[in-house]
Amino acid sequence: MADDQRFGHRPKISVLGLGLIGGSLLLRLRELGYEVSAYDIDARTREAAGAAGSVAEAVDGAAIAVVAVPLPAMEEVLARLGHFDGVLTDVTSVKRRPAELVAKVLPEVRYVGGHPMSGTERSGFAAADPGLFTGRAWVLCLDEGTKIDDWLALADVYTGLGARVVPATAAEHDEVVAAISHLPHLVANGIAVGADAPLALGLAAGSFRDGTRVAATRAELTAAMCGGNSEALAARLDALIAELSEARRLLDAPDPIAALTPWLARGQRVRADWPPAAGDERTEAATAEGLLALGREGGWVTAVLSTVADNGQSVSTVRPVGR
Repeated sequence: MADDQRFGHRPKISVLGLGLIGGSLLLRLRELGYEVSAYDIDARTREAAGAAGSVAEAVDGAAIAVVAVPLPAMEEVLARLGHFDGVLTDVTSVKRRPAELVAKVLPEVRYVGGHPMSGTERSGFAAADPGLFTGRAWVLCLDEGTKIDDWLALADVYTGLGARVVPATAAEHDEVVAAISHLPHLVANGIAVGADAPLALGLAAGSFRDGTRVAATRAELTAAMCGGNSEALAARLDALIAELSEARRLLDAPDPIAALTPWLARGQRVRADWPPAAGDERTEAATAEGLLALGREGGWVTAVLSTVADNGQSVSTVRPVGR
């Protein structure tokens, strides 16, 4: 656990927004015995979740506040947190824009950006699942100004949920998720629209199902995610268009089967190597430089350990085999 007596072993946590991620977090924290409060703008959701009637009531006495609302609603929630003096984090699927909003609205708050890579095509408190984070990556940002004790306090909570905590900067996060999360949403929607015919949908099977799963996500949620990361996503989309243009050119080759095979083999190799095999656990000093290097190598934190004499905080880590 992070060596910070402000938090204690079970800090009080407030969850603001009870959709799929916030609701799942609330349920899991309750399972683990945390003192946890919550708020949602929807009265029926508040009643179902046993949540507080206001943001102020929800964060009263909390050491950690988790903002779990879509990006377009974030600034309004932040504006209600002027009195909050704990650690603020979020679960938004982009990280640079939330950091800018926090700096604008709450410049003195201790903020650590976060993003659990555990979303599904479902949404709302009715979809909440306390097991949603087990074995999933949870990015925690380490940027200039991030206090390592605050980062470790959150990493302690999230690894306790069963998540794999991945250190990264906000910029690194946004560049990567543009490729592996946001771009697939655009592609899935494009495939779905192209198949909008009775015969096509009548024949659709596994490839259509797997390739379009995230197209079932509410359009406004996908728009907030993709639009909130427009610069990085535009670059990734341009790169994909170039790749597909090359595939289109190969289809006109005298022997398109032979021409397409090496093009397809590159993607096959990447997919066959995912997920990478996990190496052995190690104990490492918890420094910002070391943690960021861990994330860049594809590794993650499995636990925050007690203070090691003469070595400061330490963490248990795992890297992919060979790293």
